[in-house]
Amino acid sequence: MATSFQITLFSLLFIFTISQAQPSFRPSALVVPVKKDASTLQYVTTINQRTPLVSENLVVDLGGRFLWVDCDQNYVSSTYRPVRCRTSQCSLSGSIACGDCFNGPRPGCNNNTCGVFPENPVINTATGGEVAEDVVSVESTDGSSSGQVVTVPRFIFSCAPTSLLQNLASGVVGMAGLGRTRIALPSQFASAFSFKRKFAMCLSGSTSSNGVIIFGNDPYTFLPNIIVSDKTLTYTPLLTNPVSTSATSTQGEPSVEYFIGVKSIKINSKIVALNTSLLSISSAGLGGTKISTINPYTVLETSIYKAVTEAFIKESAARNITRVASVAPFGACFSTDNILSTRLGPSVPSIDLVLQSESVVWTITGSNSMVYINDNVLCLGFVDGGSNSRTSIVIGGHQLEDNLVQFDLATSRVGFSGTLLGSRTTCANFNFTS
Repeated sequence: MATSFQITLFSLLFIFTISQAQPSFRPSALVVPVKKDASTLQYVTTINQRTPLVSENLVVDLGGRFLWVDCDQNYVSSTYRPVRCRTSQCSLSGSIACGDCFNGPRPGCNNNTCGVFPENPVINTATGGEVAEDVVSVESTDGSSSGQVVTVPRFIFSCAPTSLLQNLASGVVGMAGLGRTRIALPSQFASAFSFKRKFAMCLSGSTSSNGVIIFGNDPYTFLPNIIVSDKTLTYTPLLTNPVSTSATSTQGEPSVEYFIGVKSIKINSKIVALNTSLLSISSAGLGGTKISTINPYTVLETSIYKAVTEAFIKESAARNITRVASVAPFGACFSTDNILSTRLGPSVPSIDLVLQSESVVWTITGSNSMVYINDNVLCLGFVDGGSNSRTSIVIGGHQLEDNLVQFDLATSRVGFSGTLLGSRTTCANFNFTS
């Protein structure tokens, strides 16, 4: 008769053999939901962090350097590790500061730790923060639905003080940076699971339905079986602004935000007369076009704004669309009386951002150009950024909604689908049920 010790030993060996025979799951892509906050118009995603896991709401910052979290309030985790000075993780973070904290030890306050500058671009403020590592957990995806939860055990992020949450959406504890750094979410996820350094962002215009960000490989499938892939996207080169656009930076540091090259603007297929030198990025880092999730609407340098709005008003008048009083922050508003509703939104003059050639165009139709004020009024969703604006064109959230935009860091290009409304789907149609 077998002894209980022999049975136990056999069981352990059997379990060990089975676990060895089943290779660990390695996803080809990860997925997180994105919700539009009704009061701030910010885009908020959710990840799980810490041990035990805590669900964290974070404002999506497309050009952010890294994930930062408020560690002052109730950050409790048995797997929190401060990143020490002169370590490989410290170097990876791009830190230029090391220091001590004499009120600790606690998350965010330890001696001999690496420091960075977490930033809140909504208030254009940065502060010092401890670099740390902790568990991060998100869902995998095959591109068509969410799947098995996977974990990065030592995800690099930064702590920040509670004060840095100022003007962020209610309930958030930090910001999820997707910028062009080695510790932003796209690069860390790609490194952890050995997939391509690219991600796709599809923002929903609805405050009640989630959009999606997918890190890793395509294709991407939206209900009812609408497939968006590399082959269906239009691509434009990703440009580098030689001068940092962050609130804090070191001399000679380039921007980590996503710039593209707009060559001209057309309204109703007619070119808009404007100072095209403003469309290029100067050696001082001024001008150019970037994509932002922080600005709720596209922001134009004053002379570009005036040229675009005047041309839009003229083309609208030719359609018997009547201009009405402005509604802040918009300058050009219209009566809905003669504006038909279509599958692509209100029937108004189209706006084309012409990119590297006349055949490569980002077309903005009524769904993305117009903002609904009430049953009687629609406004052109562009705002005046002033005559001294650092960046000439900032493509904002409203213009991105229900467009899938892919950022491919490995090949340095941006792909865009155009409005998914034309394909009879939306960014809210990703299937989040496994």
